[in-house]
Amino acid sequence: MKVAALQMTSGIRVDANLATARRLLQIAAGAGATLAVLPENFAFMGRDEADKRAVAEVAGAGPIQDCIAGLAQELAITIVAGTLPLKVQGEARFAAASLVFGPEGGQLARYDKIHLFDVDLPGKAESYRESAGTAPGHDVVVAATPAGRIGLSVCYDLRFAELYRRMSAQDAQLFVVPAAFTVPTGEAHWDVLLRARAIENLCYVVAAAQWGSHENGRATYGNSLVVDCWGEVIERLPAGEGCVVADLDFDRQAALRARFPALAHRVLD
Repeated sequence: MKVAALQMTSGIRVDANLATARRLLQIAAGAGATLAVLPENFAFMGRDEADKRAVAEVAGAGPIQDCIAGLAQELAITIVAGTLPLKVQGEARFAAASLVFGPEGGQLARYDKIHLFDVDLPGKAESYRESAGTAPGHDVVVAATPAGRIGLSVCYDLRFAELYRRMSAQDAQLFVVPAAFTVPTGEAHWDVLLRARAIENLCYVVAAAQWGSHENGRATYGNSLVVDCWGEVIERLPAGEGCVVADLDFDRQAALRARFPALAHRVLD
């Protein structure tokens, strides 16, 4: 099975971002991908958290959701739609929702980002308070799709190994990680964390990233990549907008898990 990780430099214009997503999804589908993963904030990278109010959608309805659902059907692929802001009943903040659309255009799953990026970067004049505009999710989600059992996560989630153990226990075959990693944290930890999650769980990882300088002044790391279930990076896009396509072999994964049964050897829960 072929999968694609898409890399974007999203800005403040939803229409322009969706046009880029369309172009990259067409390239991925043309290369034979049956699953394509868009990055975090693919449709909108606002100047601040408050800007999301202008583009936030109600679950199940809105131009961003309609566009991606239509593309999934048009291209006959499964799409993990990075994140987009969805309204939360009774909350002034929004969910950072990662939606999965199947090749018939229907929504197969929704995951709301659990771990929010509220940090001051060590040694850097950079501070982030994602929780100021984003309400955290609570549910671990593994989606049954035509492209396999997909464990859903987003960006900062990557630092919390227990989330991936929970998804592994729910028979995830691959993890997806839409992200907008900062340059300093990306240089320090992106590769090692993605490879660790793959190695710990004998699981494929598809990581789709934002890259470059954005209109909000933020710089993101890029390096969208696919990691195999033994922890090797098999495809990478270091910089620029585009996509990487890689083959996944679930039969090989099953055989590897049988020969090297580390998951069955766990004694601490």
